[in-house]
Amino acid sequence: MAMTGRIVLALVSGLAAGAGLAHVEVAGPLAVAEPIGQAWLAGLQMTLVPLVFGLLVTGIASAALSVRAGGVAGRAILLFAVALLASATFSAAATSAILAWWPVPAGGAAALSGAVASGAAIPAGAVEPSAAWLVGFIPVNPIRAAADGEMVGVVLFALLFGFAATRIKAEQRAVLIAFFEAMVDTLLVVVGWVLWLAPIGVFALGLVAGYRSGLASAGTLLHYVMVVSAVCLALTMLIYPVVMLFGRIGAGRFARAAVPAQAIAFSTQSSIAALPAMIAACDGPLAVLATVRSIVLPLAISLFRVTSPAANLAVAIYIAQLYGVPLSLVTLTVGVMVAALVSLAAVGLPGQITFFTTIGPICLAMGLPVGLLPLLLAVETMPDIFRTTGNVTADMAVARIIGRRREV
Repeated sequence: MAMTGRIVLALVSGLAAGAGLAHVEVAGPLAVAEPIGQAWLAGLQMTLVPLVFGLLVTGIASAALSVRAGGVAGRAILLFAVALLASATFSAAATSAILAWWPVPAGGAAALSGAVASGAAIPAGAVEPSAAWLVGFIPVNPIRAAADGEMVGVVLFALLFGFAATRIKAEQRAVLIAFFEAMVDTLLVVVGWVLWLAPIGVFALGLVAGYRSGLASAGTLLHYVMVVSAVCLALTMLIYPVVMLFGRIGAGRFARAAVPAQAIAFSTQSSIAALPAMIAACDGPLAVLATVRSIVLPLAISLFRVTSPAANLAVAIYIAQLYGVPLSLVTLTVGVMVAALVSLAAVGLPGQITFFTTIGPICLAMGLPVGLLPLLLAVETMPDIFRTTGNVTADMAVARIIGRRREV
């Protein structure tokens, strides 16, 4: 069974087992399940900071070199950056509006937070604007910032480090990037080991949640899935007027051209699997120059996931409402910036890994707990369908905007 299927099965089984134990008033298994779930969560968290740093350094260095090279690649990278920032900004407004209209079910926090230790459920603290807060963006001691989980400082340092790596000698840059690539590959092995144990960890967390809240936790998870999926779907629909305006193409024509690639993305949850259909659409009804398409589409699959900032920030905002943490405009702005930047950390990684490497830093930067992410990962299958479909749609839109052929 695929990893996602085993995780979902573990969650359902854990919730059911926990609810059954609560019904017969048997609490003994909780003494075993709770530390197991917390230990598994700690195993995921221990790789978060170095993995995000390594991925950002290599991703930013690659993107910066493409921009410096100019031409089609440079224009594509700049358009990616604008789109990622717009995606996060859209999510901040859309998710807040959806949750204001359809808030988290009453008792939702109690339903899910019972699965994590009490300390993990306490927010790290509100983000308030002040002189000290602004100075705190600068990591005076990057190692200490990483140890303390100060993700804004870590992300900023990784950003500067990645750009600086493009300014040194080519042979030195190759050695440096190779080191970080090797570090990332090693950490991914560790994460793979931890994820191999995911069914056990998720079952333990689900059992605790089911025992303490029963079926209420399932209702909250369903509500979460629908909110995040709605944000991704709304963002995808927004792509159509954008490509109409800047790509000079009718909405109907673009929609018909995009359907085959979208169908593959919807069924496989893989942008790479949809690449042949995207190429066929660009060469056919989208009328994209072959020289542009051959550069933009591979770059887009490698560096550009337009729904990543939107969906990841939506998860963070949902967690904030779940725990009743008020989000000021400043806090949301921090979330938008971090979400746009860490989307580069999602490049080429399986969804189970990117869920933590991209959402964890956003939550920490916004002062939100991360203890519920394993449970939310277990129901990520449905939102991931809409994530991938939106990404494929955006890839074709960018190709059309940059490389449309002159049409009579």
